[in-house]
Amino acid sequence: MPPANWLLFTTSLPGRSQSTPRVRLWRALRELGAVSLRDGVVVLPATDRNRARLEAVGGQIEQAGGVVWLLELAAQRPGVEEQLREPFDRAEAYAELERGVASLRSELPRLDEASARQRLRKLQRDLQSITEIDFFPGGAQAQATVAVEEITDQLNLRYSPREPAAMAGEIARLDPADYRGRLWATRRRLWVDRVASAWLIRHFIDTDVQFLWLERPESCPGEALGFDFDGAAFTHVGERVTFEVLLTSFGLESNPGLAGLGRLVHFLDVGGAAVPEAAGFEAVLAGLRDSTPDDDALLAAMTPVLDGLYRRYSTATT
Repeated sequence: MPPANWLLFTTSLPGRSQSTPRVRLWRALRELGAVSLRDGVVVLPATDRNRARLEAVGGQIEQAGGVVWLLELAAQRPGVEEQLREPFDRAEAYAELERGVASLRSELPRLDEASARQRLRKLQRDLQSITEIDFFPGGAQAQATVAVEEITDQLNLRYSPREPAAMAGEIARLDPADYRGRLWATRRRLWVDRVASAWLIRHFIDTDVQFLWLERPESCPGEALGFDFDGAAFTHVGERVTFEVLLTSFGLESNPGLAGLGRLVHFLDVGGAAVPEAAGFEAVLAGLRDSTPDDDALLAAMTPVLDGLYRRYSTATT
């Protein structure tokens, strides 16, 4: 592995400064994955992202009356490079993550769907957090990634046995006028992507829609527009979930409220960047699905929830 350049970040806060800036500084540097060489001196591999983030932290320190130095250096003596890299080894963090995967796998038969998916989301977030500060990735990262992918597949097989596989290809732009007054069909017992997609279809694509909830996708009538199952007219494409595919297909992706819902659905369906409202949305959906008699009632019950989130994302400034 070729030698790396290093960012040396030194800070000094006024002796009489309150503890809050010091605690904030310590937390910020820990989140960056920085390694402390001594009090007030940390090091990170020299990347554009690390440089920008250290500069941002430095700006906060200077606002608090502190002094900051940010230098880019290279190891000059034999063995120093290895000594600098060693604390950045994330193997133990990945091992802890894999223990969490093993624990979820062993407890899966006893967990309800909402609890299992909540555990899975945490594992996915933890994997993302570790990989973001794994500056010298190797076999441990690959092994942990496979472990999380496998438990995701196992969980989906248990709770959503007919979850669609992503297709490759481009998403064609369609005219909503050609898709009005149609019969739309998806798998029964609606979950995140399907309930959000049904809401989207009714509110933004086909206001005269009729829905058909399928016991088996292969029984979908030829005249129906299927969504969110293998072979459906609208399903996962590349990294996009069905909700996002519908947004792109009908030119709705620039709507900020719908884009916000897209991020929520994407995270809950396949992982990725965490969304603060995700856990609450999933808990509400799980509770309503257990207490409503059919999918028409479930969609009706979830509509005010999706309406509220849409309004929230439409007016959010960040």
